[in-house]
Amino acid sequence: MNWQPEIEELHVREKLGRAMGGPDKIKRQHDGGKLTVRERVEGLLDPGSFHEIGTLAGKGEYDRDGRLVRFTPANLVIGRGTIEGRRVVVAGDDFTVRGGANDGAIKEKLVMSEMMAHELRLPIVRLVDGTGGGGSVKNIEIKGHTLLPGGFDGRRWDYIVRNLETVPVVSLALGSVAGLGAARVAASHYSVMVKESSQMFVAGPPVVARTGRKLEKNELGGSHIHTRNGAVDDEASSEGEAFERARRFLSYLPPSVEQLPPRTEPNDDPKRRDEWLLEAIPRNRRQVYQMRKIIATLVDRDSFFEIGRQWGRSVISGLARLNGWPVAIIASDPYHYGGAWTADASQKVMRHIDLAETFHLPIVHLVDIPGFLVGPEAEETATIRYGARAIAALIRASVPWCSVLVRKVYGVAGGAHQNAGRYNVRYTWPSAEWGSLPVEGGLEAAYRGEIEAAADPSAKHAEIEERINRLRSPFRAAEAFVPEEIIDPRDTRMLLCDFADMAAPLRRPGFMRQGFRP
Repeated sequence: MNWQPEIEELHVREKLGRAMGGPDKIKRQHDGGKLTVRERVEGLLDPGSFHEIGTLAGKGEYDRDGRLVRFTPANLVIGRGTIEGRRVVVAGDDFTVRGGANDGAIKEKLVMSEMMAHELRLPIVRLVDGTGGGGSVKNIEIKGHTLLPGGFDGRRWDYIVRNLETVPVVSLALGSVAGLGAARVAASHYSVMVKESSQMFVAGPPVVARTGRKLEKNELGGSHIHTRNGAVDDEASSEGEAFERARRFLSYLPPSVEQLPPRTEPNDDPKRRDEWLLEAIPRNRRQVYQMRKIIATLVDRDSFFEIGRQWGRSVISGLARLNGWPVAIIASDPYHYGGAWTADASQKVMRHIDLAETFHLPIVHLVDIPGFLVGPEAEETATIRYGARAIAALIRASVPWCSVLVRKVYGVAGGAHQNAGRYNVRYTWPSAEWGSLPVEGGLEAAYRGEIEAAADPSAKHAEIEERINRLRSPFRAAEAFVPEEIIDPRDTRMLLCDFADMAAPLRRPGFMRQGFRP
């Protein structure tokens, strides 16, 4: 007279729910070099920490006596677990059941995962493989009628959008991702694709073929495309690397905007001085140097986590720690356009400022900006439009900000190294130079008449350039309090750690005023 029969049925149904698409479909997934959704969840989370919700959801088939004879689980696995002891929500597509398509899904599970993250103020990691609850033509036969796209309904998309301004959102594209699945990947704070085995499209090759273009999956939407156009942040060589990148990204952020980013136990001397920094910037203004090496030297050892390396490449963005405090890093890369801001670089700056502002991360900006990119490419890509948006993000930012001027600071883009309307910490290296435009490019325009009238125009040009160069020394400008402090580059780490210590009590939990823009 107890409930043991129902408990036994529960265990049977749980086993069926965890069987996914069956042995043949699981083998096909493995043969394609991909893990199953349950293997992915295990690989992402701390061992034994996953608490699944909705294991019994799916489609049952019954005999005349009402006994279950066949069960197909829903193709989305959701639940809670921990990463390094911190709770997260996980939602993983099961490609072994109807290829992750909508006709194998239960929409409420996707809604529930987003709602759970939002209401419990927990980060969410999406393991996307397939259409992610998107469309399938087979739905016409299943439902007996065609479906009218219902707009962005208030449950599914409202929570996806609201989560961007509330909790950290990570999406890993782990297979061929299309439609809603692709949109879920793009609507993230951080996203990763796996090289060769994942692709992302608005619509896949069969649909595109109807337009007259036959393309393979990687030709149409491989990781080499989307990590270079900004749709996806990073590329991993394996699913295991993608999981590790997700874990590391989350380690810098709070569980939600209502908390502050956690400090880790400092593992590096905040007063460490590296002699190499004295020669980091070449005296030859046309010679490039390794900004990433400078970043690695200044931040806590092995703490720099770069984001979006293949996109907007004249700007370097990422997360790091200073004396254990998480900070956002923006830096110039002179290897690409001399560090000039392109349209892509401007969008990258805007997005990274939004991330820092959303999750209360102080910003450190290492500056070598000769201005916006000039020329036909700059005009065709609307560089000034996106540059203006980056400046607007800068002006709206309220997190503590520290700039280190290491070389060029020219033009409108150079002026965007900080918001002069509020107090910022700013340091200048002796190698820094600045102006409305570089002397080399503006001298001919400013002194054209004098140069052309000279008996020897070349000699006159050299004479004027030498005269001006004597005045461009940062020490001359320091006399007028133009740069507040010129520092020994070897002291930079100590001063940045001091900035992070000062900034820590100034951080305030709460919501960003205008919300995160994906």
